[in-house]
Amino acid sequence: MKVYKRENDILIQNKDKFYCLDEKNWDKFINDDQLYLKILASISNAKKINIGQFDSFSPPIDSQELWASGVTYYMSKKGREEESQETGGSIFYTKVYDAERPELFFKANKNRISGTGQPVRIRRDSNWNVPEPELTLFATSNAKIVGYSIGNDMSSRDIEGQNPLYLPQAKTYDGCASLGPCIYVTEKPLVKGLKIELRVERNGSIVFCESISTERMKRKHQELVDYLFKESSFPNGAFLMTGTGIVPPPDFTLKLGDIIEIEIEKIGTLINTVA
Repeated sequence: MKVYKRENDILIQNKDKFYCLDEKNWDKFINDDQLYLKILASISNAKKINIGQFDSFSPPIDSQELWASGVTYYMSKKGREEESQETGGSIFYTKVYDAERPELFFKANKNRISGTGQPVRIRRDSNWNVPEPELTLFATSNAKIVGYSIGNDMSSRDIEGQNPLYLPQAKTYDGCASLGPCIYVTEKPLVKGLKIELRVERNGSIVFCESISTERMKRKHQELVDYLFKESSFPNGAFLMTGTGIVPPPDFTLKLGDIIEIEIEKIGTLINTVA
């Protein structure tokens, strides 16, 4: 089942039917270790509604923080090594890929996150900007994974490549992320890989298209969440991007007006225009 956030409403999609819940408190609703069962109970007496094909949704986040994981796929390790080789920073990415502790970093709060159909931004002081399509976990305040979403970790690769200590500037700025279109809630944690596909359209033509399976991720989902929660509390739960395995070539950079589409099977498609 899928949970959508639209302005002040909480919507549920069960197969081809949509329901609008009486509950309006997003934080309270999703932060539940038994979210799947809660949704089943909620739709039994909820109002059915019709959803237009082009209805827009808010990012499925309120007071939660959005965190991100780095270098969880081999292609990401290789790409980071190449971009930072000249400045001597490549060794850090080699080590973190093989280390016991994963790379985790704060990405954004809701004020810097766009929903599907809303614009994302590229830094004006960067000449090499890319989207990073990532399966995103939602974990409750008890560190239990109850849902999945699609995340776009917008990144300025030239800034990060100059010095790994510039990562916060390369990763966090206004319009630096998108999340959505929903939270895909499952009865049990996902164990099989999901196909992630990234498409970038420019002036009506596809200029980049690539896909990968989450089976190629080195880290386990719960492993990443456990490290995130080790010494940090998240009273309303947290979202965690799990890293990207799709790395565009060095001669590719996003441009204003590009349309970014990230599709993950079972979850949906996240669409944003570069502004």
